Amino acid sequence: MRHPPDDTRIAILYRDEHLVAVHKPSGLLVHRSPLARGETRFLVQQLRDQLGQRVYPVHRLDRPTSGVMLFALDSSTAAGLNAAFTEQRVSKRYLTVVRGVGPEVARLDYPLREEDGPRPKAEMPAQSALTEVRRLDSVELPVAVDRYPQSRYSLMEARPHSGRRHQIRRHLSRRGYPIIGDAKHGKGVHNRFFAERLGCPRLLLAAVSLGVEHPRHGRWLDVTAPLDAGMTALFEHFGWAGHLPRGGVAWHESPPVSWPQPQTDSENPVDA
Repeated sequence: MRHPPDDTRIAILYRDEHLVAVHKPSGLLVHRSPLARGETRFLVQQLRDQLGQRVYPVHRLDRPTSGVMLFALDSSTAAGLNAAFTEQRVSKRYLTVVRGVGPEVARLDYPLREEDGPRPKAEMPAQSALTEVRRLDSVELPVAVDRYPQSRYSLMEARPHSGRRHQIRRHLSRRGYPIIGDAKHGKGVHNRFFAERLGCPRLLLAAVSLGVEHPRHGRWLDVTAPLDAGMTALFEHFGWAGHLPRGGVAWHESPPVSWPQPQTDSENPVDA
């Protein structure tokens, strides 16, 4: 796993006296955990030192995932934001690259079991999990990566409505469209092709937009992050430049409306 240089400053996407939104690089852990395994750099500590004040994480992104992360700057704001995430009063938009031609629109409703719990996975309770996905674009390469003479990949937009661990990765893999670069739920031959031939050794999953009601004045805040250099170059190579997000901040009086909802895909629902 590649990490950003030690002297890289965390990109600030939005900041006021109550909260700050940043662009988390791929490969950087958010905070100390049993997964740290000797790591010495963490987003929480790096951002605290950069801002010169305490920061309060209110949600999480997996280590290999890049994109928008929100931190409170005081305990009262942290309580309000924590409640919003717990009660799913937030909007999250991700972009990801998957193997195959993904569904045009789908609503993946597969309960998930905790993978790293204190008991064997099969003994863990299944928790409800819902992800809306849609295909934005696709590409066919004249390269036999697997057993076919051509290889197809899709650019997918994902909007999770719950926050289970590895939810987007597991839902798309279960549907048959594993995310490129996913060592646990993906396929190694495609991961290696992107790493060695296309210069993308990372998980191709980015949290490009996060929306939440500001806990102080009630207006809806949408923060968008651009993709990092590696994913940007890949999009341009595949002819997907028109889908590149631009960083920015927007304010609304109420949450924006999502796309029309398709039929829920929930056959054989429990991810065992």
